[in-house]
Amino acid sequence: MGAQQRVYKAKINSTSSLRKIFKAMELIAASRIQKAVARAQAASPYAREITRAVSVVATQSNVDHTLTTEPDTIDRAAVVVMGPDRGFAGAYAANVIREAEELITLLKGEGKEVDLYTVGRKAETFYTFRDREIVRSWTGFSEAPTSAYAREIGEALLESFETDFNDGGVDEIYLVSTVYRSAVDRQPEYRRLIPLEVVEEDEAAPAARSAAAHDEVFPLYEFEPSAEKVLDALLPRYIDARIQSALLSAAAAEQAARQQAMKTATDNADDLIKTYTRLANTARQAEITQEISEIVGGVDALAASGPSD
Repeated sequence: MGAQQRVYKAKINSTSSLRKIFKAMELIAASRIQKAVARAQAASPYAREITRAVSVVATQSNVDHTLTTEPDTIDRAAVVVMGPDRGFAGAYAANVIREAEELITLLKGEGKEVDLYTVGRKAETFYTFRDREIVRSWTGFSEAPTSAYAREIGEALLESFETDFNDGGVDEIYLVSTVYRSAVDRQPEYRRLIPLEVVEEDEAAPAARSAAAHDEVFPLYEFEPSAEKVLDALLPRYIDARIQSALLSAAAAEQAARQQAMKTATDNADDLIKTYTRLANTARQAEITQEISEIVGGVDALAASGPSD
């Protein structure tokens, strides 16, 4: 019985040590969520205004730009999978990869070839382990993405899009990432990045307009030097803003998932400690009972033998 107590005591000590680690990681993730959400909110005004600017140029000019024109045929698509660099985030990485796999299956079902781009070590490891070719990968910044990383990804995707299909280029590009709406609402989604699906300016936010502004007339714009050159300058910035927005939202979702996973791990550790403590007490009581039984049995044996002659 003493051996069992030692085993349970060792399990209690190891589980307590793990619980301290889980609790610390939970608190760290909780503190980082607010910072990640603040960064995402700080970037949203720029993304909103540049979206409006692109919408104005695209809807008020008759320019057929490469990035805004639907190609006649789409033979190859690029899929950018935005996953985490680290684990301990529950099913966060698995959900993103599952969404990407559904998109890849859908695209291949339409007869399209698929080029894989990954962000984060988890996505890279998943496809590398399965011998899936990755055109390019980026790692090391999933928790704190910056505009420089978004620009680097955008430039690589634009270069691939502007390359002819026969030379290895792609005809459309999709982003797969987790969209953060709240601490409990995080859903992986895929969205097409290029060709751009620009919303008409007078349809961009109908719910936000008041009745008095319903008949508002938008100003006419003159583009200098030309609408096409304005689009050439705006669209790369628009793409970078979209990518950065996706990265920041994914970073907030990753921290929220990690905080929730570590809280669950802490609660499970508490339950294990209670279970092991109860088992250790039971083993100790059984040991005491056995010792008492042995003592009583010895006394009865002595009493039964009687006094010696």
